[in-house]
Amino acid sequence: MSERITSVDQVKKIAVIGAGIMGTGIAQVCATYGYEVTLRDISEEILNRAMETIKSGPFGLMTGVEKGKIKKEDAEAALARIKPTTDLREAAKDADVVIEAVPEILDLKKQVFKELDEICPPRTIFTSNTSSLMITDMAGVTKRADRFMGMHWMNPAPVMQCVELIRGLETSDETYKVIYDLTVKLGKTPVTCMDSPGFVTTRLIAMFMSDAIECLERGLMSADDIDIACRLSFGHPMGPITLADFVGLDTVLHIMDYLYSVMEDPKFRAPLLLRKMVQAGRLGVKTGRGFYEYEAPGKPKRKK
Repeated sequence: MSERITSVDQVKKIAVIGAGIMGTGIAQVCATYGYEVTLRDISEEILNRAMETIKSGPFGLMTGVEKGKIKKEDAEAALARIKPTTDLREAAKDADVVIEAVPEILDLKKQVFKELDEICPPRTIFTSNTSSLMITDMAGVTKRADRFMGMHWMNPAPVMQCVELIRGLETSDETYKVIYDLTVKLGKTPVTCMDSPGFVTTRLIAMFMSDAIECLERGLMSADDIDIACRLSFGHPMGPITLADFVGLDTVLHIMDYLYSVMEDPKFRAPLLLRKMVQAGRLGVKTGRGFYEYEAPGKPKRKK
């Protein structure tokens, strides 16, 4: 086995670490495009839920079969390529590429990468699906900063076309080329950003969601009308209040607090209403209640 991965053609197995909304979608995409995938999380319950979402969720493989978007035999083959596990070593020990998708907490991500650095062979390329945390900071806890970069997917991963690639200070041209080519092979369109808090896509959308929540907090417009206005005026598929519920209000708050702490710019200060929603446990779709109410936790269909 080669000591370094220098071409996307050498990538056969991908380990996705974290089976939340993003990790689940990323694992589905990788398996759909023919890669062997290990999907790791801390409990069987989380993994079972993830596999059910991959199979029958709103963007799942069998849902795609019903809609005529994928052949049944191809969907079944993709499902068979995903191996769920709670064992980090089993998931990552022979992976060619790791895509980390654990919660947006810097210390947690660093700890995961420290463990992965001991488990994975030197050839393994590390990527983080972080939406805001600096890549150079995370890469610094490993011995492979040159084989480490950001791979920021959009939600929902099976549907959204763009993947933002972030080069850390030490990311090699070789690593960048492999991950760029992998992104294309996965049917996505890569855009490239240099390392900075929030990169570009998150910085823009975080401010958009934050400003919308502040307008709601000030009573300028109802949540529904804010969403309708943005959808019909800007052509967005969903309004910023709904989007915040989908992202997770705790995640939005983490992002705003991180951007504010690093850049010390008042424009990144989180609205008080957002902080209160998180304190109350109203985190959006994941808990069944956010700015809107949903039919059940984890189910994106709104209550009428």
